[in-house]
Amino acid sequence: MRNNHEIDYRIFGEEMQCVEIELDPQETVVAESGAFMYMDNGIEMQTIFGDGSKQGGGFLDKLWGAGKRLLTGESLFMTAFTHTTQGKAKVAFASPYPGKIIPLDLQQLGGKIICQKDSFLCAAKGVAIGIEWQRKLGTGLFGGEGFIMQKVEGDGMAFCHAGGHIIERELKPGESLRIDTGCIVAYTSGIDFDIKFVGGIKNTLFGGEGVFFAVLSGPGKVWLQTLPISRLASRMMQYGGGNRREEGSILGGLGNLLDGDGR
Repeated sequence: MRNNHEIDYRIFGEEMQCVEIELDPQETVVAESGAFMYMDNGIEMQTIFGDGSKQGGGFLDKLWGAGKRLLTGESLFMTAFTHTTQGKAKVAFASPYPGKIIPLDLQQLGGKIICQKDSFLCAAKGVAIGIEWQRKLGTGLFGGEGFIMQKVEGDGMAFCHAGGHIIERELKPGESLRIDTGCIVAYTSGIDFDIKFVGGIKNTLFGGEGVFFAVLSGPGKVWLQTLPISRLASRMMQYGGGNRREEGSILGGLGNLLDGDGR
């Protein structure tokens, strides 16, 4: 028996995905502002403070719950979509950039997922979206996501989005995985998150892979992305600025000349 609303869903697309959620009468799904794509007649939309998981409490309690979301890069407000008529109705939400939508059944995942900032897309009503503080000073300072990550709690369905292709790994007790800090999307609450110095002067100065690895240790599940949005944005700025980095300076200059960018 779930405490959160129970919803059915379908994911469409390959590189630019959307998730279509089917609602029974009086069922509600909450989503980040700007994620909405389309909805059937009979669904009403309402802007709410926070995620709507707190039914009681005063205005200040709700404001505090919503304000914590600002620390993870999210808006104070979310949008609730409720099916108010008979039968079934559908509402859909689209991913903000090329990548994959990850369905997370929190009931099957221990009731809690920790994920990167800005990755949350939508969830069944009752799922709580908050902040997760990094307990270790080194992890907070050098872990790529800072001291604060996002946590999603409850027993309903939640949907996160990440860039490129998604790799899911199951880590056994004592098993660990070293990862580029930007490639972490989410992990279950049993995973231990730490950082490790890459080591070696040449690796540090010339490796181009950063100074630290993220180290995730089991037991639990880990979701990784092949294209962090920060990496994509960096490449776009690099080429948009007109400074192209090629395999060799002579070939690079010739290429720039041939494509009209020789200055």
